[in-house]
Amino acid sequence: MASMGLNLEEQKAVDRFRKAVVEPSMESLVILDFWAEWCGPCKALTPVLEKVAADYADKGVVLAKVNVDEEAFIAGQFQVRSIPTVYAIFQGQPVADLTQARGESQLKAMLDQLLAKLPIRGGAAPAQDIAPLLAMGEEVLAGGDAERAASIFSQIVEIDQTSGAAFGGLVRAMAALGEVEQADAILAALPAELAGDAEVTRARTLLELARNRPEDSELAALKAAATPDNPEGQLAYAEAAFAAGDRDAAAETLLAMIAADREWNEGAAKAKLLQMFEAVGLEDPWVAGQRRRLSLILFG
Repeated sequence: MASMGLNLEEQKAVDRFRKAVVEPSMESLVILDFWAEWCGPCKALTPVLEKVAADYADKGVVLAKVNVDEEAFIAGQFQVRSIPTVYAIFQGQPVADLTQARGESQLKAMLDQLLAKLPIRGGAAPAQDIAPLLAMGEEVLAGGDAERAASIFSQIVEIDQTSGAAFGGLVRAMAALGEVEQADAILAALPAELAGDAEVTRARTLLELARNRPEDSELAALKAAATPDNPEGQLAYAEAAFAAGDRDAAAETLLAMIAADREWNEGAAKAKLLQMFEAVGLEDPWVAGQRRRLSLILFG
């Protein structure tokens, strides 16, 4: 895609496209999906594309997505008139229009034909090839679809048995589904070299916090008992709320406890909040926001 004569924003769009699509396509076959948040058919097609990309990752296939509302210039360059529009890209050029292949079997059949003709390296997918899949799994899990996230992470684990990020994501997805026993089994079966992996450690922490997920009635009773004069009840409610997936309520309760008496029970509220930060991930925007609130309480 030429960049001569473009304004600054268009140049930035081209650079993003080059990094996300053109560069990976030099060695891989990129499924390029043009989509938008408001597009119902796009949302129906997404799980199919994700599954096929995961199934074919070891054959050199990756998935890239372009939001037409955010990247209107790129969509215009491809003359996208309707969405979803899906192309196969190799070495920076469209080699097939995959838009009509809405079913998994149709899409795989078209990919098989392309892979038989194109000089795409096969074999096991190297670490960089699973990065888009990992990002996809994290995005889906953050969006609240733990079942689909578990499916994506399971596919990645099949591709790369050495990826701590994939195993960690799978454990966190299973924890979100309440499948604690399955998550425990995954951790127990991990290769020894992954036991100390940072992402596995994060997942293990999250699993411990989610282990005693309460019923709705129990959570309501704990909330009722979490009064300012009952710090033990507040701590119990915060733990239960986090286990139930309401991390905002957990943080609000713990921050209120810290503001009232940061030294209570040897700083138990702060320790619990920091444990939750570790479980969610220190780079998570939610954690960053809550850490700022904690700093204001401690140092403001």
